[in-house]
Amino acid sequence: PEQAPDTPTYITLHFEKGIPTAVDGKEMGAVELVEYLNKVGGENGIGLLDIVENRLVGMKSRGVYETPGGAILYKAINVLETITLDKESAHFKAQLAQKYADIVYNGQWFTPLREALDAFADSLEKTVTGDVKLKLYKGNMINAGVTSPYTLYDEQTASFGVDKDYDQSDATGFINLFGLSIKERAKLSKNWPEIK
Repeated sequence: PEQAPDTPTYITLHFEKGIPTAVDGKEMGAVELVEYLNKVGGENGIGLLDIVENRLVGMKSRGVYETPGGAILYKAINVLETITLDKESAHFKAQLAQKYADIVYNGQWFTPLREALDAFADSLEKTVTGDVKLKLYKGNMINAGVTSPYTLYDEQTASFGVDKDYDQSDATGFINLFGLSIKERAKLSKNWPEIK
C-alpha cells in the first residue's frame, strides 16, 4: 500500500438486487467487473490479507491472499446494505455469512443448505439496489457516498430534530420498559444463593 498513488481514486459501483452491474456508469459483466476492480484496487493497495486460519481438519494454516476486487465488492455491498436492510435482517445476514463461507471453504457447494442460503439471500437482496461511491487510498476503502431508491434512512428522523413521527420524550418510556427485566434481575439476584 505504501507504493500506491499519493492521490486517491474514486469509484462508484451500481448494484441491482445485490448484484454489481456497473462501475462509474459503465455496465459490465461479472468477469469484466471483477477484473477491472482487481486492476484499480491493486493499483491502490487494496485487498492484501495475511491471516492464520482454521483448515477443515482443525489445524492452523497461514494464508496470504490478494483479492482487490473481492475486497471492494465486499465493502461496497456492506455500505449499501446499511441503508437498505433493516437491523434484524442485517444482523441475521451477518451470522449466515460465516456459515456460508464455511460451506464454500469446506467444499460443500452442492448441498441443500447452500441452496437454501442462496434463496434467503435472493429474498433479502430484493431492495439492495443503488450506488456506492468509494475512495481508494493506500490500502484503505472509505465510504464517500451511498444512494438507493429503497433507502430506510431518513435524515429528518435520524437527526432527532422536530419530526411528527418521532418525539424524543417517547424514548423515556421505551428505555424504562426495555431495561425492566435487567433491573428486576439485578434486584432479585441480591437474594440468590451464591452461583458457583
